Amino acid sequence: MKGGSFFMGQRKNRVKAWLTRALEIPPDVMMDLPRITMVGRLHIYIENHRGLLLFSEEEVRLMLKQGQCIISGKNLVIKAILPEEILLEGTIDHVRYVDS
Repeated sequence: MKGGSFFMGQRKNRVKAWLTRALEIPPDVMMDLPRITMVGRLHIYIENHRGLLLFSEEEVRLMLKQGQCIISGKNLVIKAILPEEILLEGTIDHVRYVDS
């Protein structure tokens, strides 16, 4: 029965993608994708994360629905954090995704 739930999940994702296009809804809203806004290399605001996995002055790891987002830099500071949003400040060198 697990295989059946896999195909139902695929169908559900296709329906969500179709509705997103048909209704012109931003994909991050309908498909639960992260939205990342950067201001130069100084600030980064990330919405739709699933939690903070690691924090240091050089690296921040966030859990996403599809994997992880890794922010690397220098003097990183959490300016604000909410259950699904985070605002970081510092010198941002890299932002990358790691699939789960």
